[in-house]
Amino acid sequence: MKNFGFIKVASAIPTVKIADCKYNTAQILSLIKKAEIDHIQIISFPELCITAYTCGDLFHQQLLIKSAREHLSYLLEETKNSEIVFIAGLPVMLSNRLFNAAAICQSGKILGVVPKTYLPNHNEYSENRWFTSGKDATSDEISLCGQRAPFGSNILFSDGEVRFAVEIGEDLWVPQSPSAQHALNGAQLIFNLSAENELTGKNSYLKQTVAQQSAKCVAGYVYCSAGFGESSTDLVFTGNGLIAENGTFLAGSNRFSFEEQIIASEIDIERLNSDRLKNSGFTQENPYAAANNYRTVALRLPVFEKTALSRTVNPYPFVPPAPEMKERCEEIFAIQASGLATRLFHTNIKQVVLGISGGLDSTLALLVCVKTFDKLNIPRKNITGITMPGFGTTGRTYNNALQLMRSLGVSIREISIKAACEQHFKDIGHDPSVADVTFENAQARERTQILMDYANQVNGLVIGTGDLSELALGWTTYNGDHISMYGVNASIPKTLLRHLVRYAAETSADNTSKATLSDIIDTPVSPELLPVNEEGKCDQNTENLVGPYELHDFLLYYTIRFGFSPAKIFFLATQAFENRYSREIIKKWMRVFFSRFFSQQFKRSCSPDAPKVGSVSLSPRGDWRMPSDASSEEWLNNMEN
Repeated sequence: MKNFGFIKVASAIPTVKIADCKYNTAQILSLIKKAEIDHIQIISFPELCITAYTCGDLFHQQLLIKSAREHLSYLLEETKNSEIVFIAGLPVMLSNRLFNAAAICQSGKILGVVPKTYLPNHNEYSENRWFTSGKDATSDEISLCGQRAPFGSNILFSDGEVRFAVEIGEDLWVPQSPSAQHALNGAQLIFNLSAENELTGKNSYLKQTVAQQSAKCVAGYVYCSAGFGESSTDLVFTGNGLIAENGTFLAGSNRFSFEEQIIASEIDIERLNSDRLKNSGFTQENPYAAANNYRTVALRLPVFEKTALSRTVNPYPFVPPAPEMKERCEEIFAIQASGLATRLFHTNIKQVVLGISGGLDSTLALLVCVKTFDKLNIPRKNITGITMPGFGTTGRTYNNALQLMRSLGVSIREISIKAACEQHFKDIGHDPSVADVTFENAQARERTQILMDYANQVNGLVIGTGDLSELALGWTTYNGDHISMYGVNASIPKTLLRHLVRYAAETSADNTSKATLSDIIDTPVSPELLPVNEEGKCDQNTENLVGPYELHDFLLYYTIRFGFSPAKIFFLATQAFENRYSREIIKKWMRVFFSRFFSQQFKRSCSPDAPKVGSVSLSPRGDWRMPSDASSEEWLNNMEN
């Protein structure tokens, strides 16, 4: 799909004069020309924008209806050499009935005319006084401005990859809106031409409704409502332009503006298609397809060499926005604790064992265990944290591990792995001065053996500490820290994990725990499997070896959540990390990510049970079923090219 599947759309709010079609059309044309300069591909204007919405009984005047037609003809003539698609509202006559309609136009042609289906009958404005519902139309074609065009609400406009449809005003608010049927019949984009008056508190409800409708339809939703110039006899119109994509707001207008506005953003059609592939509502038989006899009108959207995104690409897609951070962290802890509590209940086990390294992963796992045991009214002493110093253990992580366990009141065991590993090296004939993969993995497997055997002694469960980012990269020792009896962190990526531990530190009533947690957050990520240097520090920094976790988490999210190609993910990454990483650095770590993601699947294929927390999970039992011997060649080639 061209431009990585992004379609640039706009909601345009012109100033109007009531019943002055010449003035209104001039404003519309001016905005169309501005939109062309900004490479907008589809632009929508408000309901009845050519006449203005608040004409009242003037809609029964033949002069006004004729003038609206003539000025639409003027727009068509002035845009005949333009490729932009514009959608404008006007009253149209068909079979002696007047319809509140939207004309969809491109390059001097009317592609289709969509009538409003549901007419409001409010005390302040009763449209059925002037207009007829589109459901009562007796023809599916209309003659307008010397052209024949399809007429009806069952029309999709498509260039083969992008499909959009139109609804008008009140259509959004009914239980079974036309947009829902449009979406089920393939429309990824919905444009709503509206003229919603302003009331105290109404705007927040409107935004919520638009966001929910875009989510319900798994679509882009472009809402455009009448603004300055409409009659203030009884109502005020403030100009609401809203653009949402599958529940997320992308752009909004400046309400109460006295100036014309263009609200533009890009809709990610590939992202919507990906979500629909996984949504049974779009994959099962569609009862609306036959019932509504949808028609498709072919068009060719303008194509530009490069799409410069105006929408923000979040570099941390796993991390909730600041206003939601506290609530989301509480929820994540609750999911993890509930999963562990359920496992303990069904196994009738009241003891858990886990290795505490003084790093982020084991810290979060310990906090989850504490929350679970407190909730189950089981003494914290039934949680045994085992610190297992090795050749690369530093004083900082060692002391933090002990201090954290003491402050949380869990049982503490210290078992050094040095002697056991040295004996093991002797048994297999490995030179301990050679700090290679055997040297490293032997330590990880020795620690796992200790945890498993100690758990047998106390009839407990070994709680896994590994996280989602490590699973994605395979940055874990097979049959070492890769194995546990229940993994509470397996759905938590590194970028989110740090926020969870910080949340625990900020909400902890224990000042000692708070200080320890804060220092753990500031500790560089390291497996500490290589010998310490003369200063007692371990030079083994994970992110220097496999790359920044913030980059890998970004790549993981868009690879698994939406199935995007490496080329598109690279494009998004250059937008998200524009001031952080060069294109060369991003590509370097992308090679590492895709190479490791494919080659390390065998570790994920036998990963332990773990609770799913977010929308991305690599559980081999339900979320990610990938052959262990799949080739990464296509993905690496796509990235390079």
